[in-house]
Amino acid sequence: MSEATCKRLEGRAAVLEAMSEHAAVKALLNWKPEGLADALFDRGELTLTVPAADLVAACAALRAAGYNFFEDMTAVDWHPSAPRFQLSYHLLSHVLREHIRVVAWVAGEQPEIDSLCALWPSANYYEREVFDLFGISFANHPNLRRIMMPDEWVGHPLRKDYPVEGYR
Repeated sequence: MSEATCKRLEGRAAVLEAMSEHAAVKALLNWKPEGLADALFDRGELTLTVPAADLVAACAALRAAGYNFFEDMTAVDWHPSAPRFQLSYHLLSHVLREHIRVVAWVAGEQPEIDSLCALWPSANYYEREVFDLFGISFANHPNLRRIMMPDEWVGHPLRKDYPVEGYR
């Protein structure tokens, strides 16, 4: 293991130790310690990064910890970086009066991640919007189809490699 990797792991452990009493961090560490890839507290906002494969289970743990409201979600295309797409989910706990952001990364030409509609039905339209504009598929989504662009539209206009004037 390289020295840089060791320092990064030591830094991650220190950050997680400092935040270990936060309700969201505690919930994820109790659920699966290695399921929390990163945690960052900046400008009064907590961002938790989880592996894409664990997104639904991590969100279920957060819901059980009191994060009962799915506010919204969005995506960012970091093309040409890999992994390419960052998905950001914003959750709220009415009891704790606290917002958190959960981030998962997906890669590939045909990116896919599991849907959160089973946990929060309100995720339906946000996932459809991300599917339509970025081309990210959501497995187990009840009605994954275009929501903003016409059905005959070619491509996904918020991808960085989409032509500015569209395909001709």
